[in-house]
Amino acid sequence: MDWKVFLAAFGAIFLAELGDKTQMANLCLSAKSKSWLTVFVASVAAFAVVTLITVSLGNILGKYIHPGYVKYASAVIFIAIGALMLMGKI
Repeated sequence: MDWKVFLAAFGAIFLAELGDKTQMANLCLSAKSKSWLTVFVASVAAFAVVTLITVSLGNILGKYIHPGYVKYASAVIFIAIGALMLMGKI
């Protein structure tokens, strides 16, 4: 295992997910259900499936598309979404 890649991925995902809508949903679900363990297990399972799909897709696309193009396309999409949010379109 490449620990440098592991720590980079963990740090990026941890910071990106901290305080997002998924955590707010988990907070509300666990408060409402009073079963924190069930919410925790379901949340981890759901995130694992989503992560498996995105990592698999990235692995497939990485064979055909240069990573630099993905990086720039992601930046353009994020900027476009941010601009649309500022204009009140989203």
